Amino acid sequence: MRILLVEDEPTLQAQLAEGTRAAGYVVDLADNGVDAHFLGDTESYDAVVLDLGLPLMDGISVLRKWRAAGRVMPVLILTARDSWHEKVAGIDAGADDYLTKPFHMEELLARLRALIRRAGGHASAELVCGALTLDTRNSRATVAGKALALTSHEYRVLAYLMHHRDEIISRNDLVEHIYAQDFDRDSNTVEVFIGRLRKKLPAGLIETVRGLGYRLTTPPP
Repeated sequence: MRILLVEDEPTLQAQLAEGTRAAGYVVDLADNGVDAHFLGDTESYDAVVLDLGLPLMDGISVLRKWRAAGRVMPVLILTARDSWHEKVAGIDAGADDYLTKPFHMEELLARLRALIRRAGGHASAELVCGALTLDTRNSRATVAGKALALTSHEYRVLAYLMHHRDEIISRNDLVEHIYAQDFDRDSNTVEVFIGRLRKKLPAGLIETVRGLGYRLTTPPP
């Protein structure tokens, strides 16, 4: 899963980047509203962490521009301001959740997981497809209770397919969501990860839809 982290305070940005990357996210960074708006408008993200007090363009304005342009990714706003009207303004501008500084990293990660789950129509922290279970809290996957040994990129591909179960996902979509913006992206590597996953998962779980992409299919009951 790929997120955009927008925070102008260098120490906090570094801490948030370290914590979210350690949790398995691919993270792009911005430290001002202009860059944040551009990235959110041109790149694909599963969620955004957006500070409100930004230079060049404030977070509320960034969010309003995204929503006006039809950008629907979940947004978690951060604010050091403890006034209720700031939170209301953020929610009214299109935010999905908020955190007031200071906060614990674990709470931010829990809220991110919940936002991404809800965006995919999932209520539980555990996503299930037949014998396959994905524990989004611990970044673990099991088949019939047995843990799968997955690389970080294999897990990211599987997690994205699980969050969008029964949907056709193109190779370009997968590339957009498993690599950071400054990474040398190669769509051919997706085929390698899919091939490795197929060897570790029940047969037929990941389907190739010719000319369109891949689909993780729910097995019949």
